[in-house]
Amino acid sequence: MLLLFAVRFVRTGIERRFGAMFERLLTGHTSTVLAGLSGTALAVVIQSSAAVALLLTGFAAAGMVGFGFALAGVLGADLGSALVVQLLSFDLRWLMPFLLALGGWLYLKSDRNHTRLNGRILLGIAFILISLQLLRDAVDPIRESAFLPAVAGYLSTDYFAAFLVGAALAFVMHSSVAAILMCVALVQVDALPFAAGLSLMLGANLGGALIPIWLTRDLEPAPKRIPLANFLLRGSAALACLMGINLFGLSDMLLLGQPGQSLVTAHIAFNMALVLIALAFVAAMERPMTWLLPDREEPPARIADLFEPLSPLDAPNGSRAGLAMSSIRQELLQMVTRVERMLRPALDLYERDDSEAIASLWQEDEKVNVQLTQIRQFVARMPRQNMAKSDVKTARALVEYAIRVEAAGDIASKRMTRCAQDKHEERVSFSPAGWKELSDLHMAVLESFALARHIILVDDLECARRLVLDKAEIKRLERASRKAHLKRLERGTTESFQSSDLHLETLRALRDLHGHIASVAYPILYRSGQILETRLVTEMKSERVSD
Repeated sequence: MLLLFAVRFVRTGIERRFGAMFERLLTGHTSTVLAGLSGTALAVVIQSSAAVALLLTGFAAAGMVGFGFALAGVLGADLGSALVVQLLSFDLRWLMPFLLALGGWLYLKSDRNHTRLNGRILLGIAFILISLQLLRDAVDPIRESAFLPAVAGYLSTDYFAAFLVGAALAFVMHSSVAAILMCVALVQVDALPFAAGLSLMLGANLGGALIPIWLTRDLEPAPKRIPLANFLLRGSAALACLMGINLFGLSDMLLLGQPGQSLVTAHIAFNMALVLIALAFVAAMERPMTWLLPDREEPPARIADLFEPLSPLDAPNGSRAGLAMSSIRQELLQMVTRVERMLRPALDLYERDDSEAIASLWQEDEKVNVQLTQIRQFVARMPRQNMAKSDVKTARALVEYAIRVEAAGDIASKRMTRCAQDKHEERVSFSPAGWKELSDLHMAVLESFALARHIILVDDLECARRLVLDKAEIKRLERASRKAHLKRLERGTTESFQSSDLHLETLRALRDLHGHIASVAYPILYRSGQILETRLVTEMKSERVSD
């Protein structure tokens, strides 16, 4: 359990700290080879191929990457997770005290969100090393019992059962890295034969590919084809290797030295061979995947045409209501992605006077307005009869969020472009410190869009909490910049006097825009009792009441 907790602890810390950078890394390629390398690098950092697969599936659902690039990235991520196993299997006990001390100090003592996340990552790595050492120590006395040798002997003779056990172990643990590290630890202390460890390792590769399929089960067919294709490739390769190794007695040939290290080497070799072979035809797999998982006949691509007008007597059944919710979420996902693309160049317009770019942002804002109208009309036509109350509330919450997203688009296309035009007309410039503060706040706001998209697809309570915490961090950055700006005014900085109104208005615009985007988290937090209705003190002190 400590190993599972530690792997998740590290992964979530890295996702929160470097989420926006991950998006740029995974979506900025035109080559499947580069996409595969990016997936490998990202999986090494996150320590989870399933997390990378979910990111790529979400980007594919938003239309940001194609099928071939996404599948190449997922295959590369599996190789990256194998390299993580190699890194963590080294004897790094000497690092544990240092990581615990530094990580604990950063995590517990700092008020800065990014600093606390850095401490979280270091603590998580220390917990992984501690859990592996505890696992090795715990297995030593068990080796002398009658139970473990009997199980190990059975798994070494029935390789297919060992294969299924490895797949189930990785799926239940929701981490192929943790499952294979456990197998390596057992093989390393001779609690499990090397041949059985190979079968478990191959099964864990299959189970790891099942995790993103399970987590994306509620998405539309198109993005679900990516984890399905990875599962078919990985599963068929693992099964072929299992049969070849055991039918031809190749396990002894793969034992190159210490059993634990040999198992890690075999794991890396399996994933590397799979990536090198599969990258040549990842794009060609889109057609058979479309045949296996075809698009739904209804609705059409745009939700405005999803349903013909329905009478109250012709209410959809539960499955159709669920389909409607999925369609609204997909449209919202496109709205959020469009607003993000509008915000990215908004600050650049402060440095260059580009009327065509501003006109393009206005056109994009009109498209956002059209999407909001379509969502409103669609939800208004949905009959309420036979619909669960939870579905009605969800539909209402999605419409409210669509209104907030449209307001965020207005901020990016109107308020910020108006500030940019005023800056060029008045021929003013920001101070270097002021411009850096605006750039940092702009980047921090952009980092939250990935979280918002994930929450739209999956009602993830942990991500909702993270998004609200990010909102508090945005407010802190805005306050800090405002105070620093006022201090520059007191010192008589010329640029600060000239650009004061623009600086403060841009700060407010970015803060308000982030507030609109982060509002997707509040319905989830309210349902789970994670947020208070008011920040006011409910009971006054008795002496104040008597006054």
